[in-house]
Amino acid sequence: MTKKPRRRRRLLIALGVVAVLVVGFALVLRSPSPVGHWNSATGYQDYVAKYDLAMRDLPKPAATLDIRTDYGLVRAYRFAGAQPKARPLVLLPGTSSGTPVWADNLPSLLQLGDVYAIDLLGEPGMSIQNRPITTSEEKAAWIDQTLAALPGDKFHVLGLSIGGWTAMNLAVHRPAHVATVTTLDGVSIFDSIPVETVIRSLPAAVKWLPRSWRDSFNSYTAGGAPVEQVPVAEMIESGMKNYTMRQPQPQRITEEQLKGLKVPALAIIAGKSVMHDPAKARATADRALPAKTVKFYPEASHAINGEYPKEIAADLAGFIAAHP
Repeated sequence: MTKKPRRRRRLLIALGVVAVLVVGFALVLRSPSPVGHWNSATGYQDYVAKYDLAMRDLPKPAATLDIRTDYGLVRAYRFAGAQPKARPLVLLPGTSSGTPVWADNLPSLLQLGDVYAIDLLGEPGMSIQNRPITTSEEKAAWIDQTLAALPGDKFHVLGLSIGGWTAMNLAVHRPAHVATVTTLDGVSIFDSIPVETVIRSLPAAVKWLPRSWRDSFNSYTAGGAPVEQVPVAEMIESGMKNYTMRQPQPQRITEEQLKGLKVPALAIIAGKSVMHDPAKARATADRALPAKTVKFYPEASHAINGEYPKEIAADLAGFIAAHP
């Protein structure tokens, strides 16, 4: 497999993953709100401007949906695919990254069918949390309610980084609307986040420290790629500085839960990821997934979606063809 770096977005996942690593640390800086929230009107306006600019790199959505759930209003975008009769895809981004993180992936994924891209509830983005989310079951519940409100009965759910955990957690607790689940270097599924990575992430979470601290960590997670000032990176940076999350850290999904999955699962694992031990994650996935479907990209970093968009789409196409 030939590595195809896309420098414009190599750091997107890295930027997004910082927040999930430091939730526990950030709780030291408590605010009274029990739900995720913007820290100021000025910060929110800055984020929205950068979000709108980053969205210009995506195809124009066929529809913009705001879906009411028990935990808040969920923003979903529908992108019209080349095969409208195929079962739709649902995309869940990495933490803090939102829908614009999929700019490199949408052209090839849209060849497979319609795509719904969702901004995670309780994270920077256009979704609005209004009720505390305190357990893994509740994290699955709001997505299940979102899927129930979309046209169609079941969906092929694809999640990136923490979105991979979110997708797998949905398949574990609320699989009714899930046809298949695919994880792109998902965290806290097949191995735990290494201590070194957690320690490196802590300075990056302190909002008042210089951006260079975050840039250093982001480059580390993206295989040493240099930081570049692109619209989606600016959007993520604004979200990290201006939004406060109020959710517990994801609980590691157990092998027993993986073995008990009622839907087919595909794990795509980056061989140079620093978000887990890649060899250990691969072995766990090989051992635990009932579908025995694991793809290993030996040269990929945790920024895998921007590095190998066509290869990911091809692997996903083969997987869902076998599990329509």
